[in-house]
Amino acid sequence: MNRTTLSLLAATTALAAVTGVAALAAPGGAPERSAAAAERLPVERSELLCPEPSLSELAETGYTSFTPEDGAAGSKGTAGLLPAEEEAESGGDKDGKDGEKDEDEEEAESEDGGEKAGPDPVAPLKKPGAPAVASVSGAGAPALIGTADGALAPGWTAQQTTVIGSGEGRGLLGVSCTAPDTDFWFPGTSTAKSRQDYVELTNPDDAAAVVDLELYGRKGRIETETGEGITVPPRSATSVLLSTLTSEKADDVAVHVVARSGRVGAAVRATDSGTGSDWLPPSTVAAGSAVLPGIPEDAVSVRLVAVAAGDRDADLKVELAGPTGSFTPAGHETLTLKRGMVTSVDLDDITKGEPGSLVLSPADGGDTAPYAVALRVVRGKGGDREMAFIPATARIEARGTAADNRAKGSVLSLVAPGKAARVEVTASAGSGGGKPVSKEYTVKAGTTLSVPEPPVPSDGKGTHALTVKALSGGPVYASRMLERPKGGVPMFTVQPVPDDRGTVVVPEAAEDLSLLMR
Repeated sequence: MNRTTLSLLAATTALAAVTGVAALAAPGGAPERSAAAAERLPVERSELLCPEPSLSELAETGYTSFTPEDGAAGSKGTAGLLPAEEEAESGGDKDGKDGEKDEDEEEAESEDGGEKAGPDPVAPLKKPGAPAVASVSGAGAPALIGTADGALAPGWTAQQTTVIGSGEGRGLLGVSCTAPDTDFWFPGTSTAKSRQDYVELTNPDDAAAVVDLELYGRKGRIETETGEGITVPPRSATSVLLSTLTSEKADDVAVHVVARSGRVGAAVRATDSGTGSDWLPPSTVAAGSAVLPGIPEDAVSVRLVAVAAGDRDADLKVELAGPTGSFTPAGHETLTLKRGMVTSVDLDDITKGEPGSLVLSPADGGDTAPYAVALRVVRGKGGDREMAFIPATARIEARGTAADNRAKGSVLSLVAPGKAARVEVTASAGSGGGKPVSKEYTVKAGTTLSVPEPPVPSDGKGTHALTVKALSGGPVYASRMLERPKGGVPMFTVQPVPDDRGTVVVPEAAEDLSLLMR
């Protein structure tokens, strides 16, 4: 049998392209080349997880899958989302088998000499630059586990958008499918009587994951009865209702999701009896500045919920970046976060009829400490109010994409909290055809640029993606709002647009150490 020898350079490059981790050191631990010698390469594999969309029989859910054209060379690759097995609420397999197959299942799979044919992928992509779409109606739609490789991996994005036209959970619920991880913070959840918040956990791997849900309130850690050691079986999804974990009824709670073994995707589906429902994505944990982009100009209520995520207090300065500049809102100049405690502030109609973004930074002389923060934003009046969430998000280092846009009803928000920034926004071809269209924008220093009519594809049909590429200047942050008014209710949802991490830095090897691999 021939033996294949793989150079250390090739092994390191492959690892970095898949995982985003790139490091190569000579014996003794000292890097042989500086970071300047590193090369940025497209990733070769991406993973995305979409949570179970809804419990409502009235739900109409659409999926949009997309990869930008300027990723890896060529067009070969695969990308698709497959259904996860649904598990009983609050963890555990529905029939108590913890994900193991019984003899009848194994026998069925071995018939005809092979595995049973699996389900067809949802919204499989055929090539970069052209969105793929799918839809499902009613309750019971499963969580989805997706992978992309080859030319479809760099910048692969998937969006899940659900419309519930009536009932307590009515609203427009949107969420970007996310990569699996081991640590998530969700400030802005609640165990109040008016709320039903579910933490949706999805395990993409072939081994079980064990997850702890830590709850924090205004007085600190909230003791939970069943929040620790939640098992999420292999390639399965588990739904946990927060109010079942504690008898404490708290308006503002921060949830810390920690996978003590394995990896999961996590998102919170929040339903309020007065303001509808939407998804709360995880917040970026900041140790310095945090940016929450895209507060709508007609927001009637903005509530900030933050938690000090480490072992120190955080003293923060509060600013609003509006269309013409940044200012400190009267009465909310600073914010002090006590370690392990949740702080909430009603900012009311802080934007005063203009679009804006909230920017938090360490107060003068204040300590730099990690924290997580999110906004609960309400639009509408009386019984026709609708809510959405805006968490702190990461900057666009190179490129970020928001899928599922229409010719009308998409608003793009771009924020430059420091120096001015120049970006290029590209509307992809539509899911039903058309040609991409690009336009450049300059975001002035310390401002939010609201783009209520972003580019649309030429002769495009169906949905399209919007890709934001950072060209020059200072850091830029982005979010996309979808709005679909119905029956007097201003249904809307906001998705952050972070960097798509479509490329990774791979250092050049100082020498070929393939002999060590023999």
